[in-house]
Amino acid sequence: MGDYRKLKVWVRSHQLTLGIYEATRSFPREELFGLTGQLRRAASSIPANIAEGYGRGGDAELGRFLKIARGSASELDYHLVLARDLTYLEPSRFEHLITEAQGIGRMLTTFIDRLGQKPAANSQ
Repeated sequence: MGDYRKLKVWVRSHQLTLGIYEATRSFPREELFGLTGQLRRAASSIPANIAEGYGRGGDAELGRFLKIARGSASELDYHLVLARDLTYLEPSRFEHLITEAQGIGRMLTTFIDRLGQKPAANSQ
């Protein structure tokens, strides 16, 4: 396996995580252990699971962790909607972040699908 940091989906998810941390700095203090923490955990879980799966050394394990990352992207999507509805996020910031989260989710789905289409090493 190569360097996970060269994967476009990891780069984008890391950038999204940085954006989530920046966006949540202005959330109400009482949300620190609530919505702020949930958004940050869901966002950081995406690149962390990509990295962990990449380090496991096999397509099956990588696929499993990519699915976990995709689930975290879906969780992040919901938490962003909640933050918008609570008026913690400006509409333009919400649109940017949710567009990124959904794009990363689609990238992960494509990655997972491609892993599943690889022929097994010993099947001939």
